[in-house]
Amino acid sequence: MIAGLRLLAAALVLLWAGIAGAACAPGSVELRGDWGQARFSVEIADTEETRARGLMHRSSLPRSAGMLFIYERPTTASFWMRNTLIPLDMIFVDPTGRVSHVHHDAIPLDETPIPGGDNVLMVLEINGGLARALGIDVGSALRHPRLAQDSALWPCDE
Repeated sequence: MIAGLRLLAAALVLLWAGIAGAACAPGSVELRGDWGQARFSVEIADTEETRARGLMHRSSLPRSAGMLFIYERPTTASFWMRNTLIPLDMIFVDPTGRVSHVHHDAIPLDETPIPGGDNVLMVLEINGGLARALGIDVGSALRHPRLAQDSALWPCDE
């Protein structure tokens, strides 16, 4: 039953991506790869305070939504699940928009560090299991207007 729900969620995200068009907007991210394309509405966490709070204390997250953590400059990123009540996938992205690492199904409330590697500019958190269901993996491209468009793998004007 869980696998069926994940496939349904994946299909809905892909359908929504097709309906929503290719607009590059601050409140959304798009990802693409050999697996296809998906779009998520996102909350932005781009200050120390909002990045520290993240998705803590939330009991749910809509399937087509997520949180995009944005750093001022590339960094060595590491996350944990303190006070986070829902399982999450963490998609680590370099300054060109290339997915450099995916951590699947982070365990709620677990304080074990989750390293994302070096040269991370953004981290997208979505519902746990969704990255695998969609096929999002290392090498996928993410686009968002906060990436430097002149060096982005998938610029907003495409």
